[in-house]
Parts: sequence; structure tokens; C-alpha cells
Amino acid sequence: MKKEKITTLGELKKAGYETKSIKDELRDNLRDKIKSGEESFQGVWGYENSVIPELERAILSRHNINLLGLRGQAKTRLARLMVNLLDEYIPIVKGSEINDDPLNPISRYAIEMIKEQGDNTPITWLHRSDRFYEKLATPDVTVADLIGDVDPIKAANLKLSYADDRVIHFGMIPRANRCIFVINELPDLQSRIQVSLFNILEEGDIQIRGFKIRMPLDLQFVFTANPEDYTNRGSIVTPLKDRIGSQILTHYPDDIPTARKITEQESNLDKRQTDTVYVPEIARDLLEQISFEARNSEYVDAKSGVSARTSITAFENLLSTAERRALLTGAERTTIRLSDFMGVIPSITGKIELVYEGEQEGADGVAAILIDDAVKTLFTSYFPEIKKLERKDEESPYDELLSWFFQGEGFELLDDYTDTEYKRALDDVPPLNQLIKEYNPEVSKEDAYFLKEILLWGLVAHRKLSKHRFSEGFQFKDLYGSYISGL
Repeated sequence: MKKEKITTLGELKKAGYETKSIKDELRDNLRDKIKSGEESFQGVWGYENSVIPELERAILSRHNINLLGLRGQAKTRLARLMVNLLDEYIPIVKGSEINDDPLNPISRYAIEMIKEQGDNTPITWLHRSDRFYEKLATPDVTVADLIGDVDPIKAANLKLSYADDRVIHFGMIPRANRCIFVINELPDLQSRIQVSLFNILEEGDIQIRGFKIRMPLDLQFVFTANPEDYTNRGSIVTPLKDRIGSQILTHYPDDIPTARKITEQESNLDKRQTDTVYVPEIARDLLEQISFEARNSEYVDAKSGVSARTSITAFENLLSTAERRALLTGAERTTIRLSDFMGVIPSITGKIELVYEGEQEGADGVAAILIDDAVKTLFTSYFPEIKKLERKDEESPYDELLSWFFQGEGFELLDDYTDTEYKRALDDVPPLNQLIKEYNPEVSKEDAYFLKEILLWGLVAHRKLSKHRFSEGFQFKDLYGSYISGL
């Protein structure tokens, strides 16, 4: 249908336009996408076999939907992507506040205009990008905000009494007629405000200040809620939950590759950063592992969750740390180092809620522990496992390296080393080179140095070496030698 040529109600009727509810619109377009094998929710990773099938079933069932999950689980993104399932354009009566369907008007304005002008009633077209309304539920939201109220200024200007329904000022929900309406953090909405939604969900009509008006609104509601909110701030009243057709549980990524896809897609990077900084594959895995460790940490409040935004902002900070070093040293290119992960601590501390034990450690301390735990987890993917209990006479693949540290004074890796100085410092530990050749012979030359740091940090995590952080960098020493020198 060429909308540009259709400007009146009569032309719309001649073109054979048929009225369709928004839920049928979503359903029909989703059916077409499923039949053609096209992705209905592009750019959402990790939900292919869990959340998305449930969401598609809810849309096919014409349900209002509640997405229930912890923060940073793409709930709002899923709601916004539903816009792509709408028709590209729909006709509305020109000048209508509530997007009246020309073939099925519901407002007094549209009904009277069609009565007066008939087939000459002017129409306009609304693009699907303008059919998404979103409201964050906060305690100060009122019924007037959502549904409407009497407007005394309108009454005065039009010289109307308060008994005339033309003095009504419509709220956000009527103005979102024939649109997707999202209420984020639903439990934060006061109970009396939630009650005002009952009739809209069940009957599709609204009541304002006792006016006897019946407006069967056509809406697709999507609510989002965090399970933590049910106890901390509020709850969803039972009758409202009963009126929401489908409640869908979201979740965090199940594996590192999925988490990496999300981080790489969402990171806001400058091309100069990506051109300057090389990121080893192992570094990308380590970054994601930090969030996995946080979700299982005894120091972090599991009920609060660890948002996917933690990894995204940490990745941005990681590249900025290396970029800053390159600028200071005048290097055109640099590679991510394990010591650069100290730069991601500020992006972790603000995004994790700590339990009592975590508060005792301090936010910075917990972030450093999470990085060490992530190194320890990845260590066994690249090097032989270190057993907790070992016989004194039992040989270990790490004996030669530990002996090197025992006989020497250790060595330092400074934060502001140039790439040449950094590589030379690691190359000056011969047993490190031998272990990399033996257990990771296929690793690229670029990644080998990061892997050497993983080896050192892993030995520290398994209490085979000691690591000391000072203002300029890190110092690695033999465990017992540093103990004795400490005495």
C-alpha cells in the first residue's frame, strides 16, 4: 500500500485497508518471520533456546508480558526489539491525540471529525519507530501521569464546564493507543497505581475522574521486574499479576563465548583505541570470567546479580588503560597486559553489591580477588593443574621456574614499561619461555606474553609464588624468600 497517495478516509477504504489490533499485528508479522527462518530478536545472545522461544509463544498467544530477571539481562532491549514486529506504517486520524484508527475511532475528537467530514477526513501515517512508549516506574508516578486527569487550563480556554469530557487531558497510556507500552521496574509502582491498570489490561478501557467514558484502548503491554524488588522495594499486586498473560524469566549468559559476543557488540569504542590496542583472545576470556566469578563469589550479593554491563564497561576501561600507556610512552601500537586489569577495578566496584564479608574486604579488595579468581580458573585451561596436596618428592612441571625465583631476587613488571621493556622482562625468565613452548606451542607470538603473565599470576593464586603491588607496578618473588625477607 503506497501510503504517500492515501491522505483521506475515502482513499483508505478504496485501498482495501483492514483494521487490525496491535496484538494481531505482532502475531502475524512474527508468524511470517518464523516461517521464513528470519531472526525475530536480532542482537540478543544466549536466549536462542530459552527466553526468545517463550517470548515468541507469548506474542503468538496475544499476551501482555512480564520480563522477570536481574539487572543487565536485556529485558528492556527485548521489549524495544518488539517494535520490529510491527507493520512499518499505520493510518491515524490527523490531529488525534490517541492515534485513532480511521476505520475504528474511539475518541470524541475523531468520531466527530469523521461524522462531519466523512470520506474527506484527513489521515496521516505513523511509523513503527514512533509506536514505542516507555515509562520507568518510580514512587512519584501518579494515576494522572499514566491515565489522565481534568485540565483546568483547557476548560478555561475552551470555556467548558468540568462536566464536559473535552476538558480531559490524556495520560501516557491513552496516548500510546495502538503502540507498545513498557513499564520498567513494575514493583516500584505504588500499589494504588498498579490497581489503576486492572481495567486497562482486562477490558482495555479507562476511567478518569468519574467521567463515564469507555475507550477500548488497543495496547501491547510489556512489564519488566527484578526479583530483588519484590522484597526490597515493593511487589506486584496479585490481581495485576493475574492479568499479565505470560511471565518470562531472563538469565545471564551461560558461557564465555556468549558473554564475549554481548561485550563486543555493546562496547562503545573509539576506532583509534581498536587500532592502537591489540587484545589477546585469552584476555577477552579472562575479562568475561571476572563476571562469572562475581556471580558465584561469597563476597557478592547473589540476589542483586552482576549486570552484563560490568563486562562491557570493564572492557572499555581495559582498552583505555592500554591506550593511556601507549600515549604516555609514545607508542603507536600496544598489547593488553594482565597488569592492565588493575584499570578495570573502578568499573567493577560500582556494579557489584557486597554482602557483609565483602564490605569487610572493601570494594577494591573484592574486585582484585575476583581478578585473581578468574586467573586461577583459566589457568588450568592452558597449564597442568596444581594439586592442593603434593608429595615432597613428587616432581612438578613448575619446579624449574620456582627454582629460578628461589635462587634469584624475583623481578618487577612496571606499568609504564614500553612494549620492548615489557617483553624483555618476561623473556629474561628462561623457564617461562620453556613452559609456554611445552604446553602452548601453537600460541601466537602476540598472545604468548599475556600467557606468561597468566602463568605467573596462576602460580601466585596457587600459593607457589608471591605477588606484591606497588605504585609503579608488580613485583614477583619466591613465596618463602619473600616471607623470610619480610621477617
